[in-house]
Amino acid sequence: MKRQLVFLFAVLCGVAQAQQPIGNVAVQDAMVAGDLTVNNGRAVLVANTTVTAKDRTADVTLNRGGSIHVCATSGLHITSGKSATGPAPLMLSLDRGAIEVQMAATTSDVIMTPDLRFGIASNGPLDLRLRVTSNGDTCVENRGANAPILTGADQFGESSYDLRPGQHVLFEHGSLKEVVDNESSPCGCPPAPTAPGISLADAALAAGSPKQSAEAEHPFPAAISNGLAPVPSAPQAPPGVVHAQVATTLTYDANGEATDNTSSASTPGNSTAAVPAPAPPPVVQPRTAEPRHPSDVGHWIGHFFKRLFGRG
Repeated sequence: MKRQLVFLFAVLCGVAQAQQPIGNVAVQDAMVAGDLTVNNGRAVLVANTTVTAKDRTADVTLNRGGSIHVCATSGLHITSGKSATGPAPLMLSLDRGAIEVQMAATTSDVIMTPDLRFGIASNGPLDLRLRVTSNGDTCVENRGANAPILTGADQFGESSYDLRPGQHVLFEHGSLKEVVDNESSPCGCPPAPTAPGISLADAALAAGSPKQSAEAEHPFPAAISNGLAPVPSAPQAPPGVVHAQVATTLTYDANGEATDNTSSASTPGNSTAAVPAPAPPPVVQPRTAEPRHPSDVGHWIGHFFKRLFGRG
């Protein structure tokens, strides 16, 4: 009987240890799925849960100490393991989006993305910024001079990369062989919320291509004709200076007739003088040859003989 009680006590202790809460998050900031309970507007995360931030950053308070900021529209899977001594190890898995992690990390903790797996080489204060875009680009910033070394490996275990304290790198398309080791773009939560309906991962991917204004994309005169840029106003003469403005309408018909209607206006202080429009060139009608009279030939012959014999 005594052995049975000892065994039951051990089982209960194991169950109690397995059900230790991981942390909690405000339900107004995130959607939570998995093992959880709700208490005073906060979801208590237990064992294996998924936290998806809404249109703002969701702050997860860890029972082991520290916190995880799940950036707007990002989803984070949190799994807790078992530990006989010390804090329970955590596995953080980020599919897309960004997170910021501040906690006392242990060698049992693991951080994963769809392409990479980061282990903790030694215990230490972890201040991590991590972002994964829709095309797989993985931005990692291991902040702090005393931060532990992060050992990165790909899913097939063929490559590895040690991310040292203070390093800020970008793994293009999630590859350890395409590393930008002087990355300058922030890896964590953006300073301002993203537009509704746009995920943080897509917003981060689009941030590298600044959008031009409509006027820049459609330069003059297409910008004006398409209504994308204002029509420049006519220059105004200073008060007291005569400035001429002519308004004329030219018409043309199939018979070659051209007409114009010219109008002008003047105002005090900004005189407008009527300037006559140039007259259209005269229409020259082609001349037609006049028909010869039948007697013209005989008259010319008679005149010739008269001059020839008339002197005699």
